[in-house]
Amino acid sequence: MATNRTFTMLKPDSLEKGYTGAILEKINSAGFRIVAMKMTQMTTADAKDFYAVHKERPFFGELVEYMTRGPIVAAILEKENAVEDFRALIGATNPDDAAEGTIRKLYAASMGENAVHGSDSDENAQIESNFHFSGREQF
Repeated sequence: MATNRTFTMLKPDSLEKGYTGAILEKINSAGFRIVAMKMTQMTTADAKDFYAVHKERPFFGELVEYMTRGPIVAAILEKENAVEDFRALIGATNPDDAAEGTIRKLYAASMGENAVHGSDSDENAQIESNFHFSGREQF
């Protein structure tokens, strides 16, 4: 079932470099409405749980360390065709391959430190939103 919501997370590197405002402005300018947002710090257990799909991958330990080294901003976004449009806005995982003007092309340092997360499906958007938000903010 397609929805009009997606989940994003501004990763520690984007906050460390002071890109939060610029990234949120790009999100708003692209027509997304922020329906829930919070700044938080992921624990090691949180990061391992959130990225459990990658637990067998060789980069899993580095990913968990990276995602717990500083605060993140989690947000639920709303727009027609939200998942697909947001994936286009953020660009390829590797900023060298990302299209000009995308968030990762502008603000990511590397494939490992790629500034922002975006859900890859409607199902994952709901799961990821519910992971970070509870109660009335839920997806």
